[in-house]
Amino acid sequence: MKPKDYAELNQSCQWMGDLLDSERSRVHEDLRVQVVEAGHAVCRRGDQAEHWVGVLSGLVKMAPVSLAGKTIACTGVAPGGWFGEGALLKRGLWNCDVIALRKSHVGLLPAETFFWLLDRSFAFNRTIVNRLTERLDQITEQMRVDRLAGSDERVAHTLAAMFHPVLYPAVGQLLRVTQEELGALCGLSRQRVNQALQRLSGLGLLRLRYGGIEVPDAHALQAFTSILPEAVRLQRRNRELAQSSQAC
Repeated sequence: MKPKDYAELNQSCQWMGDLLDSERSRVHEDLRVQVVEAGHAVCRRGDQAEHWVGVLSGLVKMAPVSLAGKTIACTGVAPGGWFGEGALLKRGLWNCDVIALRKSHVGLLPAETFFWLLDRSFAFNRTIVNRLTERLDQITEQMRVDRLAGSDERVAHTLAAMFHPVLYPAVGQLLRVTQEELGALCGLSRQRVNQALQRLSGLGLLRLRYGGIEVPDAHALQAFTSILPEAVRLQRRNRELAQSSQAC
């Protein structure tokens, strides 16, 4: 099936709007769409990076793996998100597993086309530089939250990250996500995610909608910090980690 047959293509590939007609035509010809079922891999750590990958619809998680084989700091990729530029630029291997949390349509732009665009398109170069910069900031913040924050902050920051206007422009103010999916990204149980969402909703930082979560101000949600003293927050974080280990 041709990518242009998918209604979500134009919305999820907004970066194509700045390309020349000839460049856009090349992308339409070369872009392949793959349907990935929930729980299946989009790509695996250690595989050769051969595509720039975009989420046209659905939801996937990027799960880096430590040297000890432990999954750390999962990151959600919402519709409109494209990733893999770093691995392609290094002509290297995937350094994480990317797993579909639900049935997803994934766009695969071949490395040859990716580099062809880099060689000729100033607009595409700007897109890649902007994404690399924003993703680096996001990963740094995610590592801080994953190490130090309690459940409320982890849910707030994980959710806010998927409303990033540069990385995930197709999301808008409403993200279609379940509490189970959010828990998989945060490393928390559905019950803890529900409790955190209720507290964040009570603060006016988000609204719970049928089948999704509405965030009127992603910056405010990103800036949320628990009022608990640091020592108390660390104690709570350690307790949650211990409970999670027992659950596994």
